[in-house]
Amino acid sequence: MQKQTKENMMLYDVVSDNVALMSKIYQSFEALEQTLGALQMEEPLFMTYAAKKSFADAMMKHNKGNSYKN
Repeated sequence: MQKQTKENMMLYDVVSDNVALMSKIYQSFEALEQTLGALQMEEPLFMTYAAKKSFADAMMKHNKGNSYKN
């Protein structure tokens, strides 16, 4: 069993905070899509969809190959 060090806990906190932030940003895109869809605003809805996809692609590209181990 690996001993928890201060550095490991700090890394875990940073990763955890980043994941929480990314999740909130993604949820905001989802909420905006739902609202624009309900208002039947097609062009802004498409732009929001494209922005959400671009955000997800950037996050996957940025994190590709990174693995965090405790």
